[in-house]
Amino acid sequence: MAQGIKMPTTEDLMSMWQASGLKQKIIFTFIMIAAFRLGVQMPLFGINNQVFANIAQGNNIIGFLDLFSGGALGTVSIFALGIGPFITASIIVQLLSVVIPSLEKLQKEEGEAGRRKLSQYTRVFTVILAVFQSLIFMLYLHHLPGAVLPNLNPMMFFISSVVVLTAGSVLVMWLSELITEKGIGNGGSLIIFVGILSGIPVYASRTTQMVANSPSLQFGLFMLLAIFFAAMVFIVIMQEAVRKVVIVNPKRQVGNKVYGGMNSFIPFKLNPGGVMPIIFAIAILLFPSTILSLVGQANFKSYAMKNFVMSLNHWLSPDGITYYILYFALIVALTFFYASIMPNMQPKDIADNLKKYGSSIPGIKPGKPTAEALDKILTKTTFIGAMGLGIIALVPSLASYVTNIKTLQGIGATSLIIMVGVALDLINQVRTHLLARNYESFLKEK
Repeated sequence: MAQGIKMPTTEDLMSMWQASGLKQKIIFTFIMIAAFRLGVQMPLFGINNQVFANIAQGNNIIGFLDLFSGGALGTVSIFALGIGPFITASIIVQLLSVVIPSLEKLQKEEGEAGRRKLSQYTRVFTVILAVFQSLIFMLYLHHLPGAVLPNLNPMMFFISSVVVLTAGSVLVMWLSELITEKGIGNGGSLIIFVGILSGIPVYASRTTQMVANSPSLQFGLFMLLAIFFAAMVFIVIMQEAVRKVVIVNPKRQVGNKVYGGMNSFIPFKLNPGGVMPIIFAIAILLFPSTILSLVGQANFKSYAMKNFVMSLNHWLSPDGITYYILYFALIVALTFFYASIMPNMQPKDIADNLKKYGSSIPGIKPGKPTAEALDKILTKTTFIGAMGLGIIALVPSLASYVTNIKTLQGIGATSLIIMVGVALDLINQVRTHLLARNYESFLKEK
């Protein structure tokens, strides 16, 4: 079921750099990433960054969000909200596309024009969510002693900060869309990928200081890294594994020659959603957790209300078992969701196309029986992929608790899956581009 992945050689890299169009895409992608990293280093005016940075180190939720923002949240930069509002808005629009017929029609029947309208709706939701999150964030900072510098006009500072944070989030969304359109890879995933990479030196430094004088922790770190490595291997297998469904093509005679008749196959990926179920599951879980964490800092007059907010926050925080149960369930559900909306994984459409061209699956009648058989195959395949993805996401995180090395919890399985998945997607896109260029060169020579 699994397909091997060939790593790029020196010859591949030279071809990649010499290929017309690809070099420009790579350079453009690097420029956009550099622009994002520049924005991460630009602090929001009027904020004592160190006060919030100290809290981020001791708060798992804020620390986790800071990791995905590439350190922008911890330094309270203009990109503090990061790609989060855009990812959450994408989830909302995609879920609404399933339950609202008009949006479903835009997605499946309107073609490129429909997708542009859905993208516009996503941008509007991004702005709304960015305004809401920036309001909550600024309210939290105002209640944090020493976070806001003195001698500032409270109203003007609050409004200007909300505007700047919202504009920063929209700018990050724009950069990600530019990378997707004119660069290489998925822009949103790449921005998260770069954010995770930028946080690795900090986590490595903290872990080194923690295990320096403890042989038992050093052994635990060795075991944890071994589990991380095993998780990376299984991630690659999950990303590249496919279920091949054999297709019998009809023969046709033209003159004295017979064409066709050779068997082919339809490849169904074991993990059709790639890293997106993981990213979306985190976004869904962390959104209420972040709001509850920030609201919990407020001074409630009612002890019962404060206790209720703190209890909910504990249940949804990455420290509790409830978080991991919900995390696993969301990964499974979102993997099935992605399989259901992908155009190349629709049993009825595939069966109709096979019947149209006279092809068939051995031993299965064309039409409805073929669609039912494909639906069973896809259900089993997606179930295996969803369960595997969920288990891979949980094991290294649980291993952090067993080994008592929690400094690497932020770059645990979730970050590993995202990094490996984005890297594999990037390599595959480069190879596809190179093959297309080579094919064009071959046609020109002909």
